[in-house]
Amino acid sequence: MVLINSNPATIMTDKNMADKIYIEPLTVTTVKKVIEKEKPDSILPNLGGQTGLNLAMELAENGFLTEHNVRLLGTGTEGIKNAEDRQAFKDMMESINEPCIASKVVESVEDAMDFTREIGFPVIIRPAYTLGGTGGGIATTFEELEEIAGSGLRMSRVHQILVEKCITGWKEVEYEVMRDSAGNCITICNMENIDPVGVHTGDSIVVAPSQTLADKEYQMLRTSAIKIISALKIEGGCNVQFALNPNSFEYAVIEVNPRVSRSSALASKATGYPIAKVATKIALGYTLDEIRNEVTGKTYACFEPVLDYVVVKIPKWPFKKFLTANRTLGTQMKATGEVMAIAPNLEAGLLKAIRSLEENMDSFIMPGLQDLEKEEILEKLKDVDNDRIFVIAEAIRREISVDKIHEITTIDRFFIGSIYKIVRMENELSVNEMNPRLLLKAKKLGFTDKVIAKLSGKTEGEIQKIREENGIMANFKMVDTCAAEFEARTPYYYSSYDDENEVKQTDQKKIMVLRFSVQFALDKELNLIIVVCMVCGH
Repeated sequence: MVLINSNPATIMTDKNMADKIYIEPLTVTTVKKVIEKEKPDSILPNLGGQTGLNLAMELAENGFLTEHNVRLLGTGTEGIKNAEDRQAFKDMMESINEPCIASKVVESVEDAMDFTREIGFPVIIRPAYTLGGTGGGIATTFEELEEIAGSGLRMSRVHQILVEKCITGWKEVEYEVMRDSAGNCITICNMENIDPVGVHTGDSIVVAPSQTLADKEYQMLRTSAIKIISALKIEGGCNVQFALNPNSFEYAVIEVNPRVSRSSALASKATGYPIAKVATKIALGYTLDEIRNEVTGKTYACFEPVLDYVVVKIPKWPFKKFLTANRTLGTQMKATGEVMAIAPNLEAGLLKAIRSLEENMDSFIMPGLQDLEKEEILEKLKDVDNDRIFVIAEAIRREISVDKIHEITTIDRFFIGSIYKIVRMENELSVNEMNPRLLLKAKKLGFTDKVIAKLSGKTEGEIQKIREENGIMANFKMVDTCAAEFEARTPYYYSSYDDENEVKQTDQKKIMVLRFSVQFALDKELNLIIVVCMVCGH
């Protein structure tokens, strides 16, 4: 196995992961040289993200792979083209009667403007063959359209963009799907963006499984996802994105990623289903009913995962490093990372994820927002940026109704209602005398001892003492891919304050891994090196 990766700071480039490792720029020239030297018989492109996919397609299209007898593993060039090429994808969706948003593929700014005159503003620009919506955006004027369309055409590998009628306000839902060469197909996980259509899914807070879909809507989109991946003849993992009208059963297919993506990593960890590993085995010729699920040791990869918990993903943005950067979120991804939290309910998942961002935030109380007037908060609700979820919480504290917040943000009332529950608990802790029943209720919603102490006017030690005296202790629940239907051999766990503890005690030897991270700072005036522990802050 030969690996090419430009990033040495990944476990993938460990010398035990491949026979030969090239830490080189991911360019056509580099890949050609490596193929000429190593003479591989096949190449696996759909685990290398959009860059890997683009490189493989370019090498296939210019005849280099055929010339050197190298075959593509997994999804073939036709399937990749039908998913990535905007016109081919649109034609494919029309051929299988899957609805698409009113759109047109163009190759010039002038054509983009002509089509926009037909359908009207706003429009979304989606370049072909780019990662994270690079070069795309939402245009509301011809000046914006000219700038965004021009950028999208430059960024696209094939100088092609899709001009699409903007349906901002619709729900955005994703399905992670897996298919093998025999046509076996399963859905691994479905995910729902808290932000409506208009914000790139990489910049959205994402919840799995979907929280606001009725079973009819869930099954309708699941059937569509399987139909699409089968028509494209995908072999391996695939991500299908939908827009769903919140007031009807009308939906539209946004796009398909015919590869393992960032969403695949989230779905894999959320379900315990090893998507990358299964996708690799499928590429090598195995079928889903031949690949054993290593978590259970009994079921096979054709067994659909079941979630009996809630997973929350919150993006991590670099805006603190780039203070003058535009923090507005749109169809072009700006996040540079993300965190994931698992909890029994959405409220606890949100609070866990906020703490995991490592931005000195442990609740929905954001410093500075309390100083704003109510009218200023109403204005800030219109801003689609990385602070919006905290602004929503502050709006609730100012007694702005859920309906009003929904009207301004178009975020589903269910998600606003979850933030409302958290804010209501803040108020209960502030005005009521602390007692075991109230403490347990707060812990189940995801509040830490530190936040409870601050809101109730007690010390963290006092809160801990009340918890211990009343047996309010964290238990651990299992992520096993099958909601405990089968016994798991290698599960992992998340903390909760439910009654049952699913961790099994054994007499076997155990290893504990502690994360330790320090940061160094040099003070030249005092001639000192300052060492800060990134875990505890000392």
